[in-house]
Amino acid sequence: MTIQDVDRVRQAARDLREAESSVRVLRSLAWDPAVRERFFAQGARELPTVEYPRFDARPVCDELARIRRGVSGDSPVERWIQRSADAIGSAARMIAAAGTPEFLEHGTKLFGVPSTEEWGISPLGLAQTVDAMCAETSAMDLGAPSPACHLAEGVAERFRKACTRFGDRAPEVVVVDELSANALAGPRRIQVRRDACFSDRDVLQLVEHEVHIHVCTSLNGREQIDLPLLGASHAGTTRTQEGLAVFAEFMTATLDPDRFQRLAHRTLAIQMSIDGADFLDVYRFFLERGVPSEQAFENARRVFRGGVLTGGAPFLKDSVYIDGFLRVTNFLRAVVAEGRIDCLLLLFCGKLDLEDIPALAQLSELGLCHPPRFLPPWATDRRFLVTYLTYSRFLNRVRLDDYREHYRALLDQTPTHADATT
Repeated sequence: MTIQDVDRVRQAARDLREAESSVRVLRSLAWDPAVRERFFAQGARELPTVEYPRFDARPVCDELARIRRGVSGDSPVERWIQRSADAIGSAARMIAAAGTPEFLEHGTKLFGVPSTEEWGISPLGLAQTVDAMCAETSAMDLGAPSPACHLAEGVAERFRKACTRFGDRAPEVVVVDELSANALAGPRRIQVRRDACFSDRDVLQLVEHEVHIHVCTSLNGREQIDLPLLGASHAGTTRTQEGLAVFAEFMTATLDPDRFQRLAHRTLAIQMSIDGADFLDVYRFFLERGVPSEQAFENARRVFRGGVLTGGAPFLKDSVYIDGFLRVTNFLRAVVAEGRIDCLLLLFCGKLDLEDIPALAQLSELGLCHPPRFLPPWATDRRFLVTYLTYSRFLNRVRLDDYREHYRALLDQTPTHADATT
Protein backbone atom coordinates (compact mmCIF):
# COMPACT_ATOMS: atom_id res chain seq x y z
CA MET A 1 0.00 0.00 0.00
CA THR A 2 1.19 3.51 -0.77
CA ILE A 3 1.38 6.33 1.77
CA GLN A 4 -1.77 7.74 0.19
CA ASP A 5 -3.55 4.40 0.63
CA VAL A 6 -2.53 4.25 4.30
CA ASP A 7 -3.82 7.77 4.86
CA ARG A 8 -7.14 6.86 3.24
CA VAL A 9 -7.51 3.80 5.46
CA ARG A 10 -6.74 5.85 8.57
CA GLN A 11 -9.33 8.42 7.58
CA ALA A 12 -11.93 5.79 6.70
CA ALA A 13 -11.44 4.05 10.05
CA ARG A 14 -11.98 7.38 11.83
CA ASP A 15 -15.01 8.24 9.73
CA LEU A 16 -16.62 4.83 10.23
CA ARG A 17 -16.10 5.11 13.97
CA GLU A 18 -17.91 8.43 13.91
CA ALA A 19 -20.69 7.16 11.63
CA GLU A 20 -21.48 4.15 13.79
CA SER A 21 -21.66 6.20 16.99
CA SER A 22 -25.31 7.08 16.34
CA VAL A 23 -26.31 3.49 15.52
CA ARG A 24 -27.11 2.03 18.93
CA VAL A 25 -29.02 -1.18 18.31
CA LEU A 26 -29.85 -2.41 21.82
CA ARG A 27 -30.63 1.06 23.12
CA SER A 28 -32.93 1.77 20.17
CA LEU A 29 -34.82 -1.52 20.54
CA ALA A 30 -35.18 -1.46 24.34
CA TRP A 31 -38.66 -1.94 25.84
CA ASP A 32 -40.06 0.38 28.45
CA PRO A 33 -40.41 -1.40 31.85
CA ALA A 34 -44.11 -0.59 31.73
CA VAL A 35 -44.51 -3.19 28.94
CA ARG A 36 -43.66 -6.00 31.36
CA GLU A 37 -45.92 -4.56 34.07
CA ARG A 38 -48.90 -4.42 31.68
CA PHE A 39 -48.20 -7.94 30.41
CA PHE A 40 -48.48 -9.51 33.84
CA ALA A 41 -51.28 -7.18 34.93
CA GLN A 42 -53.30 -8.61 31.98
CA GLY A 43 -52.60 -12.15 33.15
CA ALA A 44 -49.81 -12.88 30.64
CA ARG A 45 -52.48 -13.72 28.05
CA GLU A 46 -52.19 -10.81 25.58
CA LEU A 47 -49.44 -9.77 23.22
CA PRO A 48 -47.44 -6.82 24.52
CA THR A 49 -47.82 -3.44 22.87
CA VAL A 50 -44.47 -1.84 22.09
CA GLU A 51 -43.52 1.43 20.40
CA TYR A 52 -40.07 2.33 19.14
CA PRO A 53 -38.59 5.80 18.60
CA ARG A 54 -38.37 6.84 14.97
CA PHE A 55 -34.91 6.48 13.47
CA ASP A 56 -33.86 7.98 10.15
CA ALA A 57 -31.16 5.80 8.57
CA ARG A 58 -30.57 8.08 5.59
CA PRO A 59 -27.93 10.40 7.09
CA VAL A 60 -25.87 7.42 8.26
CA CYS A 61 -26.23 5.60 4.93
CA ASP A 62 -25.30 8.73 2.95
CA GLU A 63 -22.16 9.12 5.04
CA LEU A 64 -21.28 5.46 4.57
CA ALA A 65 -21.64 5.84 0.80
CA ARG A 66 -19.20 8.75 0.90
CA ILE A 67 -16.70 6.68 2.93
CA ARG A 68 -16.95 3.76 0.51
CA ARG A 69 -16.12 6.00 -2.44
CA GLY A 70 -12.82 6.89 -0.80
CA VAL A 71 -11.78 3.25 -0.30
CA SER A 72 -12.97 1.31 -3.32
CA GLY A 73 -10.18 -1.21 -4.04
CA ASP A 74 -10.12 -4.97 -3.52
CA SER A 75 -7.27 -5.47 -1.06
CA PRO A 76 -8.01 -7.21 2.28
CA VAL A 77 -7.84 -3.83 4.06
CA GLU A 78 -10.21 -2.14 1.63
CA ARG A 79 -12.63 -5.06 1.86
CA TRP A 80 -12.55 -4.71 5.67
CA ILE A 81 -13.56 -1.04 5.36
CA GLN A 82 -16.33 -1.87 2.90
CA ARG A 83 -17.59 -4.80 4.96
CA SER A 84 -17.70 -2.64 8.09
CA ALA A 85 -19.61 0.06 6.22
CA ASP A 86 -22.11 -2.52 5.00
CA ALA A 87 -22.67 -3.82 8.54
CA ILE A 88 -23.17 -0.35 10.01
CA GLY A 89 -25.60 0.45 7.21
CA SER A 90 -27.57 -2.76 7.78
CA ALA A 91 -27.78 -2.00 11.50
CA ALA A 92 -29.10 1.51 10.79
CA ARG A 93 -31.72 0.17 8.37
CA MET A 94 -32.69 -2.55 10.84
CA ILE A 95 -33.36 0.02 13.58
CA ALA A 96 -35.39 2.11 11.13
CA ALA A 97 -37.47 -0.99 10.27
CA ALA A 98 -38.27 -1.89 13.90
CA GLY A 99 -41.72 -3.40 14.27
CA THR A 100 -42.05 -4.28 10.57
CA PRO A 101 -41.37 -7.46 8.52
CA GLU A 102 -38.36 -5.73 6.91
CA PHE A 103 -36.62 -5.90 10.29
CA LEU A 104 -35.77 -9.55 9.61
CA GLU A 105 -34.19 -8.81 6.22
CA HIS A 106 -31.64 -6.40 7.67
CA GLY A 107 -31.03 -8.55 10.73
CA THR A 108 -30.27 -11.54 8.52
CA LYS A 109 -27.46 -9.62 6.82
CA LEU A 110 -25.90 -8.95 10.21
CA PHE A 111 -26.51 -12.13 12.17
CA GLY A 112 -27.66 -14.81 9.76
CA VAL A 113 -30.51 -17.21 10.53
CA PRO A 114 -30.11 -20.32 12.71
CA SER A 115 -30.98 -22.82 9.97
CA THR A 116 -28.27 -21.71 7.54
CA GLU A 117 -25.76 -24.51 6.97
CA GLU A 118 -22.09 -23.94 6.29
CA TRP A 119 -19.74 -26.89 5.84
CA GLY A 120 -22.59 -29.23 6.74
CA ILE A 121 -23.40 -27.70 10.15
CA SER A 122 -25.79 -25.02 11.37
CA PRO A 123 -26.39 -23.12 14.63
CA LEU A 124 -29.87 -24.66 14.73
CA GLY A 125 -28.36 -28.14 14.44
CA LEU A 126 -26.03 -27.51 17.37
CA ALA A 127 -28.86 -26.01 19.43
CA GLN A 128 -31.04 -29.08 18.78
CA THR A 129 -28.17 -31.39 19.68
CA VAL A 130 -27.52 -29.54 22.95
CA ASP A 131 -31.21 -29.58 23.83
CA ALA A 132 -31.45 -33.32 23.12
CA MET A 133 -28.28 -34.02 25.11
CA CYS A 134 -29.63 -32.16 28.12
CA ALA A 135 -32.88 -34.14 27.90
CA GLU A 136 -30.97 -37.45 27.68
CA THR A 137 -28.79 -36.61 30.66
CA SER A 138 -31.53 -35.10 32.81
CA ALA A 139 -31.78 -38.34 34.83
CA MET A 140 -28.02 -38.48 35.43
CA ASP A 141 -26.38 -37.10 38.52
CA LEU A 142 -24.08 -34.46 37.06
CA GLY A 143 -23.82 -32.71 40.39
CA ALA A 144 -26.57 -30.40 41.48
CA PRO A 145 -26.07 -26.84 40.25
CA SER A 146 -25.34 -24.39 43.02
CA PRO A 147 -28.31 -22.24 44.05
CA ALA A 148 -28.72 -18.80 42.51
CA CYS A 149 -27.92 -17.10 45.78
CA HIS A 150 -25.38 -14.48 44.73
CA LEU A 151 -26.99 -11.06 44.55
CA ALA A 152 -26.08 -8.22 42.21
CA GLU A 153 -23.97 -6.25 44.69
CA GLY A 154 -21.79 -9.27 45.43
CA VAL A 155 -21.36 -10.03 41.73
CA ALA A 156 -20.45 -6.41 41.06
CA GLU A 157 -17.70 -6.70 43.67
CA ARG A 158 -16.36 -9.81 41.90
CA PHE A 159 -16.26 -7.84 38.67
CA ARG A 160 -14.36 -5.01 40.35
CA LYS A 161 -11.78 -7.47 41.63
CA ALA A 162 -11.40 -9.08 38.17
CA CYS A 163 -10.95 -5.63 36.59
CA THR A 164 -8.00 -4.60 38.79
CA ARG A 165 -5.70 -6.05 36.11
CA PHE A 166 -6.69 -3.16 33.84
CA GLY A 167 -5.24 -0.54 36.23
CA ASP A 168 -6.50 2.97 35.61
CA ARG A 169 -8.33 1.75 32.48
CA ALA A 170 -10.63 -0.47 34.54
CA PRO A 171 -14.31 0.18 33.77
CA GLU A 172 -16.69 1.35 36.46
CA VAL A 173 -18.93 -1.44 37.79
CA VAL A 174 -22.48 -0.40 38.67
CA VAL A 175 -25.76 -2.06 39.65
CA VAL A 176 -28.73 -0.84 37.58
CA ASP A 177 -32.48 -1.36 37.73
CA GLU A 178 -33.09 -2.13 34.03
CA LEU A 179 -30.85 -4.11 31.68
CA SER A 180 -31.41 -6.39 28.67
CA ALA A 181 -29.22 -9.10 30.25
CA ASN A 182 -28.11 -10.06 33.75
CA ALA A 183 -24.84 -8.23 33.10
CA LEU A 184 -23.42 -6.16 30.27
CA ALA A 185 -19.84 -4.94 29.79
CA GLY A 186 -18.26 -2.07 27.90
CA PRO A 187 -14.90 -0.31 28.01
CA ARG A 188 -16.08 2.31 30.51
CA ARG A 189 -18.86 0.57 32.40
CA ILE A 190 -19.96 -2.89 33.49
CA GLN A 191 -23.62 -3.05 34.48
CA VAL A 192 -25.28 -5.70 36.65
CA ARG A 193 -29.07 -5.95 36.85
CA ARG A 194 -30.24 -5.33 40.40
CA ASP A 195 -32.95 -8.00 40.52
CA ALA A 196 -30.80 -10.78 38.99
CA CYS A 197 -29.56 -13.70 41.11
CA PHE A 198 -26.49 -15.71 40.19
CA SER A 199 -25.02 -19.12 41.01
CA ASP A 200 -21.28 -19.58 41.58
CA ARG A 201 -20.96 -20.91 38.02
CA ASP A 202 -22.90 -17.93 36.63
CA VAL A 203 -20.38 -15.57 38.24
CA LEU A 204 -17.41 -17.44 36.80
CA GLN A 205 -19.01 -17.48 33.35
CA LEU A 206 -19.67 -13.75 33.47
CA VAL A 207 -16.11 -12.94 34.51
CA GLU A 208 -14.72 -14.95 31.59
CA HIS A 209 -17.35 -13.71 29.13
CA GLU A 210 -17.73 -10.05 30.06
CA VAL A 211 -14.41 -9.10 31.68
CA HIS A 212 -11.81 -11.30 30.02
CA ILE A 213 -13.30 -10.99 26.51
CA HIS A 214 -15.63 -8.02 26.06
CA VAL A 215 -13.71 -5.60 28.29
CA CYS A 216 -10.32 -6.83 26.99
CA THR A 217 -11.21 -6.40 23.33
CA SER A 218 -12.88 -3.05 24.01
CA LEU A 219 -9.85 -1.64 25.82
CA ASN A 220 -7.45 -3.04 23.24
CA GLY A 221 -9.54 -1.51 20.47
CA ARG A 222 -9.52 1.88 22.14
CA GLU A 223 -5.71 1.84 22.08
CA GLN A 224 -5.66 1.47 18.28
CA ILE A 225 -4.99 5.13 17.61
CA ASP A 226 -4.62 4.68 13.85
CA LEU A 227 -7.66 2.43 13.54
CA PRO A 228 -10.34 3.70 15.95
CA LEU A 229 -12.92 1.52 14.21
CA LEU A 230 -11.44 -1.39 16.22
CA GLY A 231 -12.80 0.26 19.35
CA ALA A 232 -16.36 0.23 18.01
CA SER A 233 -18.79 -2.53 18.99
CA HIS A 234 -20.78 -2.27 15.78
CA ALA A 235 -23.18 -5.06 14.84
CA GLY A 236 -20.84 -6.53 12.22
CA THR A 237 -18.52 -7.73 15.00
CA THR A 238 -21.19 -9.25 17.24
CA ARG A 239 -21.03 -12.83 15.96
CA THR A 240 -17.28 -13.14 16.50
CA GLN A 241 -17.24 -11.24 19.80
CA GLU A 242 -20.00 -13.32 21.38
CA GLY A 243 -18.59 -16.52 19.88
CA LEU A 244 -15.17 -15.75 21.32
CA ALA A 245 -16.76 -15.04 24.72
CA VAL A 246 -18.59 -18.39 24.73
CA PHE A 247 -15.37 -20.13 23.60
CA ALA A 248 -13.66 -18.51 26.60
CA GLU A 249 -16.29 -20.06 28.89
CA PHE A 250 -15.63 -23.43 27.26
CA MET A 251 -11.83 -23.15 27.55
CA THR A 252 -12.05 -22.28 31.25
CA ALA A 253 -14.51 -25.08 32.08
CA THR A 254 -17.22 -22.64 33.14
CA LEU A 255 -19.62 -23.54 30.29
CA ASP A 256 -21.87 -26.05 32.03
CA PRO A 257 -24.95 -27.88 30.63
CA ASP A 258 -27.37 -25.33 32.14
CA ARG A 259 -25.64 -22.41 30.43
CA PHE A 260 -25.23 -24.35 27.15
CA GLN A 261 -28.93 -25.22 27.20
CA ARG A 262 -29.90 -21.59 27.83
CA LEU A 263 -27.92 -20.56 24.74
CA ALA A 264 -29.51 -23.38 22.74
CA HIS A 265 -33.02 -22.36 23.85
CA ARG A 266 -32.39 -18.82 22.61
CA THR A 267 -31.57 -20.17 19.15
CA LEU A 268 -34.56 -22.54 19.15
CA ALA A 269 -36.88 -19.70 20.20
CA ILE A 270 -35.61 -17.49 17.38
CA GLN A 271 -36.25 -20.27 14.85
CA MET A 272 -39.74 -20.70 16.32
CA SER A 273 -40.47 -17.03 15.68
CA ILE A 274 -39.08 -17.19 12.14
CA ASP A 275 -41.47 -20.09 11.57
CA GLY A 276 -44.41 -18.00 12.80
CA ALA A 277 -44.58 -18.35 16.59
CA ASP A 278 -45.75 -15.18 18.33
CA PHE A 279 -44.57 -13.67 21.62
CA LEU A 280 -46.98 -15.74 23.72
CA ASP A 281 -45.87 -18.97 22.04
CA VAL A 282 -42.23 -18.24 22.82
CA TYR A 283 -43.05 -17.09 26.36
CA ARG A 284 -44.82 -20.43 26.96
CA PHE A 285 -41.90 -22.30 25.35
CA PHE A 286 -39.68 -21.02 28.14
CA LEU A 287 -42.31 -21.67 30.84
CA GLU A 288 -42.58 -25.28 29.69
CA ARG A 289 -38.84 -25.65 30.22
CA GLY A 290 -39.05 -24.64 33.85
CA VAL A 291 -38.08 -20.98 33.46
CA PRO A 292 -39.81 -18.69 36.03
CA SER A 293 -42.42 -16.36 34.54
CA GLU A 294 -40.43 -13.12 34.96
CA GLN A 295 -37.36 -14.66 33.31
CA ALA A 296 -39.50 -16.30 30.62
CA PHE A 297 -40.80 -12.83 29.74
CA GLU A 298 -37.23 -11.48 29.57
CA ASN A 299 -36.14 -14.38 27.36
CA ALA A 300 -39.06 -13.84 24.99
CA ARG A 301 -38.47 -10.09 24.99
CA ARG A 302 -34.88 -10.68 23.81
CA VAL A 303 -36.26 -12.61 20.83
CA PHE A 304 -38.92 -10.06 19.88
CA ARG A 305 -37.32 -6.67 20.67
CA GLY A 306 -37.52 -4.69 17.47
CA GLY A 307 -39.34 -7.50 15.68
CA VAL A 308 -42.91 -8.43 14.91
CA LEU A 309 -44.72 -9.72 18.00
CA THR A 310 -47.15 -11.82 15.96
CA GLY A 311 -44.18 -13.80 14.60
CA GLY A 312 -42.14 -14.08 11.44
CA ALA A 313 -39.51 -11.39 12.09
CA PRO A 314 -37.53 -11.78 15.35
CA PHE A 315 -34.36 -10.07 16.53
CA LEU A 316 -31.66 -12.52 15.45
CA LYS A 317 -28.82 -11.45 17.72
CA ASP A 318 -29.28 -14.18 20.32
CA SER A 319 -28.51 -16.88 17.75
CA VAL A 320 -24.94 -15.61 17.36
CA TYR A 321 -23.80 -17.09 20.67
CA ILE A 322 -24.11 -20.62 19.26
CA ASP A 323 -23.20 -19.56 15.71
CA GLY A 324 -20.16 -17.57 16.79
CA PHE A 325 -19.00 -20.37 19.10
CA LEU A 326 -18.98 -22.74 16.12
CA ARG A 327 -17.13 -20.28 13.93
CA VAL A 328 -14.49 -19.30 16.48
CA THR A 329 -13.82 -22.93 17.42
CA ASN A 330 -13.40 -23.98 13.80
CA PHE A 331 -11.25 -20.96 13.03
CA LEU A 332 -8.89 -21.79 15.90
CA ARG A 333 -8.74 -25.43 14.85
CA ALA A 334 -7.70 -24.26 11.39
CA VAL A 335 -5.12 -21.90 12.90
CA VAL A 336 -3.45 -24.84 14.64
CA ALA A 337 -3.82 -27.20 11.67
CA GLU A 338 -2.18 -24.67 9.34
CA GLY A 339 0.58 -23.76 11.79
CA ARG A 340 -0.67 -20.16 12.02
CA ILE A 341 -0.78 -19.66 15.77
CA ASP A 342 0.54 -16.16 15.02
CA CYS A 343 -3.04 -15.23 14.10
CA LEU A 344 -4.34 -15.91 17.60
CA LEU A 345 -3.32 -12.58 19.07
CA LEU A 346 -5.08 -10.73 16.25
CA LEU A 347 -8.41 -11.91 17.70
CA PHE A 348 -7.90 -9.68 20.73
CA CYS A 349 -6.62 -6.45 19.19
CA GLY A 350 -10.09 -4.89 19.11
CA LYS A 351 -13.69 -5.42 18.06
CA LEU A 352 -13.54 -7.43 14.86
CA ASP A 353 -15.02 -10.21 12.77
CA LEU A 354 -13.11 -13.36 11.79
CA GLU A 355 -13.23 -12.25 8.15
CA ASP A 356 -11.19 -9.18 9.15
CA ILE A 357 -8.10 -11.22 10.11
CA PRO A 358 -6.26 -10.88 6.74
CA ALA A 359 -6.74 -7.11 6.80
CA LEU A 360 -5.53 -6.77 10.38
CA ALA A 361 -2.46 -8.89 9.64
CA GLN A 362 -1.62 -6.60 6.74
CA LEU A 363 -2.22 -3.52 8.87
CA SER A 364 0.03 -5.00 11.57
CA GLU A 365 2.85 -5.27 9.06
CA LEU A 366 2.33 -1.59 8.25
CA GLY A 367 2.51 -0.68 11.94
CA LEU A 368 -1.09 0.51 12.04
CA CYS A 369 -2.61 -2.33 14.06
CA HIS A 370 -0.85 -2.80 17.39
CA PRO A 371 -0.60 -6.01 19.47
CA PRO A 372 -3.25 -6.35 22.19
CA ARG A 373 -2.25 -5.03 25.58
CA PHE A 374 -4.74 -7.19 27.48
CA LEU A 375 -5.41 -10.91 26.98
CA PRO A 376 -7.68 -13.38 28.76
CA PRO A 377 -5.63 -15.59 31.08
CA TRP A 378 -6.20 -18.72 28.97
CA ALA A 379 -4.72 -17.01 25.89
CA THR A 380 -1.51 -15.92 27.63
CA ASP A 381 -0.38 -19.55 27.95
CA ARG A 382 -1.33 -21.21 24.69
CA ARG A 383 -0.04 -24.70 25.50
CA PHE A 384 -3.38 -26.17 26.55
CA LEU A 385 -5.19 -24.41 23.70
CA VAL A 386 -2.88 -25.93 21.10
CA THR A 387 -3.07 -29.36 22.77
CA TYR A 388 -6.86 -29.33 22.86
CA LEU A 389 -7.28 -28.08 19.29
CA THR A 390 -4.79 -30.63 17.95
CA TYR A 391 -6.65 -33.48 19.65
CA SER A 392 -9.99 -32.09 18.47
CA ARG A 393 -8.71 -31.99 14.90
CA PHE A 394 -7.58 -35.62 15.12
CA LEU A 395 -10.96 -36.76 16.45
CA ASN A 396 -12.59 -35.40 13.28
CA ARG A 397 -10.90 -38.24 11.40
CA VAL A 398 -12.34 -40.93 13.66
CA ARG A 399 -15.33 -42.90 12.34
CA LEU A 400 -17.63 -42.46 15.30
CA ASP A 401 -20.23 -44.97 14.08
CA ASP A 402 -17.69 -47.83 14.27
CA TYR A 403 -16.73 -46.94 17.84
CA ARG A 404 -20.32 -46.32 18.84
CA GLU A 405 -21.48 -49.73 17.63
CA HIS A 406 -18.74 -51.49 19.59
CA TYR A 407 -19.34 -49.57 22.80
CA ARG A 408 -23.13 -49.79 22.47
CA ALA A 409 -22.81 -53.57 22.64
CA LEU A 410 -20.49 -53.24 25.62
CA LEU A 411 -22.83 -50.88 27.45
CA ASP A 412 -25.83 -53.12 26.78
CA GLN A 413 -24.08 -55.66 29.01
CA THR A 414 -23.36 -53.07 31.69
CA PRO A 415 -25.90 -52.56 34.50
CA THR A 416 -26.80 -48.94 35.25
CA HIS A 417 -24.78 -47.71 38.19
CA ALA A 418 -27.18 -46.63 40.93
CA ASP A 419 -25.11 -43.63 41.97
CA ALA A 420 -25.08 -42.17 38.46
CA THR A 421 -28.77 -41.27 38.30
CA THR A 422 -30.94 -38.97 40.32
